Amino acid sequence: LKGCDEALREKFINNLSKRAAEMLMDDLETLGPVRVSEVESAQKEILSAARRLADEGTIMLGGSGEEYI
Repeated sequence: LKGCDEALREKFINNLSKRAAEMLMDDLETLGPVRVSEVESAQKEILSAARRLADEGTIMLGGSGEEYI
C-alpha cells in the first residue's frame, strides 16, 4: 500500500475490521520510506498470490465491471 494511490488505499482499509485497519495504518506510519523496487516486488507477490487463489476458486477477482452477489 506504500506505493498505491489514496483511493486504492482507502478501499483496502475500508474492507478491514476497524482494529485491523488501525493496526495497518500504524504499521504504514512506522515503516517510513521504502524503496520503489521493494514496493514493486511486494506488489508482484500479492498479485501472484491473488491469481493463484482465483485459479483455485478460493477468491473471485473482479474488475470487468460485473457485479456479484
